[in-house]
Amino acid sequence: MTDRRYRRQVAPADAAPELVDGERADADPSRCDPPLVTDGGEPMPGVPGDGSDGCGCGDSCGCGGGERTRDGTERARPDGGTGAANVEPDGKLKPIQFTEPASGTSQDVESSQPDERVGVPDGVDLDTPGYGIRAEMSDIEEPDGKTWFMELDEAVIQADRCIQCGTCVAACPSDSIGVGEDDLPELVKMCTGCSLCWDVCPRGGLRYERQWKITGGDDNVSGAGDPITEYSAKVEEDWRENAQDGGLVTSVLCHLLDAGEIDGALIATESDDAEWKAESFLATTPAECIENAGSFYNQTLALGNLNLERWAHKLDVPLAEASLALVGTPCEIEGIRALQDFDWDYAAQEDGVRAVDYTIALMCTKNFNYYSLVGELIEEERGIDRSDIGKLDVLHGKLMVYGEDGEMLLEEDIEAFHDAALKGCDECADFTGYCADLTVGSVGSSDEYSSVIVRTEQGLRAWELTEPDLDYHDLEDRSAIGKLQGWDKKKAFDSLQRPFDPDAPRFIDYTDHADNYGTTRNPHESDH
Repeated sequence: MTDRRYRRQVAPADAAPELVDGERADADPSRCDPPLVTDGGEPMPGVPGDGSDGCGCGDSCGCGGGERTRDGTERARPDGGTGAANVEPDGKLKPIQFTEPASGTSQDVESSQPDERVGVPDGVDLDTPGYGIRAEMSDIEEPDGKTWFMELDEAVIQADRCIQCGTCVAACPSDSIGVGEDDLPELVKMCTGCSLCWDVCPRGGLRYERQWKITGGDDNVSGAGDPITEYSAKVEEDWRENAQDGGLVTSVLCHLLDAGEIDGALIATESDDAEWKAESFLATTPAECIENAGSFYNQTLALGNLNLERWAHKLDVPLAEASLALVGTPCEIEGIRALQDFDWDYAAQEDGVRAVDYTIALMCTKNFNYYSLVGELIEEERGIDRSDIGKLDVLHGKLMVYGEDGEMLLEEDIEAFHDAALKGCDECADFTGYCADLTVGSVGSSDEYSSVIVRTEQGLRAWELTEPDLDYHDLEDRSAIGKLQGWDKKKAFDSLQRPFDPDAPRFIDYTDHADNYGTTRNPHESDH
């Protein structure tokens, strides 16, 4: 405690704050607070201001009473106090000199990599932490059954089983999944662990053979499944020359648009950036459908392009009221059917998912990676410039490549190109698109005709609108379709590492999948 006998000489409480004993407190720039004194007015012994230094503060203040260095500058005080380095004693600012920034120079990369971290203190680890850091941050137990995108990534994408259908992109309620430059799904912002991307992936949590049964129903008319009727048919218009086989898909879409049944059709078009690379396109007129007739043998991630805001400039109706047709591979149709079966909110894709009223499946045994098929096997190994290709076709077990003038450039067994196929296609037993309204392909019909399988009432409606303008008859060779379907199933049964069971639950738990496929159970704990 401070002894009450000692006090500071201060002005009365009612004195003007800027005056002490009739003088301005700032009149002397070297002046500090008045020294402590006794009741008798003597300096308080043993404290600053007892007369042993000039100002009463010694080396512990910045009021100008401290020592100076040989060059005359004031020495810094122990408490950090000192006069301002750029201020004259009279308070005026000294001239300031700035160092000019370097120009026309860049990092020296001759002795080190341009992305190398420099000046990192010893013992400091700046590497981005893996998912394992979650265990260090929280002791909260994770709810049972919660599945993250990283688990889909581990079990499907990184395992080279992705079939590029885009169902996971459409399913995400937080728009956290996008499409990377490698045409594979990737996380673009934080995953919430809702499990939807896993549940509806045809190579992940969706037991696709169960989806056939659920979609088909008991009568196979209101849903899908067994055929209502089957035809071999072709279009008679001149534009069919640029279409695939009989031009059936294009003709059906044109008639649906003309009849006002749909506002647009999600189909494939050629990319502006890469010749013979397919990408999604919303055709809203018959002319656009005809212009884009023909097949591409790589996926477009069609379900990842159902954000109708992207196509709003082409639609004349409110997005929530739009009606669409979707043309895709059987796995894409399985995906859209699964999405539509539930009233979940699919965020930016919601209107697009609900808008699909007609589905057309293309018969498919496998699809291909564009860069491997066109870039490597056709262009590099066989010397056919992709810019010279006028049409690609797979028929009678052969891959056929035609030039712009219709000349055959290549005809070779499709097996020679299997290395370019998507590996996940090996697990698919759905050659004829059991979940679709219509299935269209070349197997079972003669050249220039398409095989058409009508499976639902919606499909029958589309057929009846188109049929008057077609040359058609009963399906020529059902056994050909049956044989290829049987081959496809056998291949799937050999490739599937889980039981094929149409009566099992629709969704496969990640843990069950991991047990069958040997996949890491908790990739986030293994710093995936």
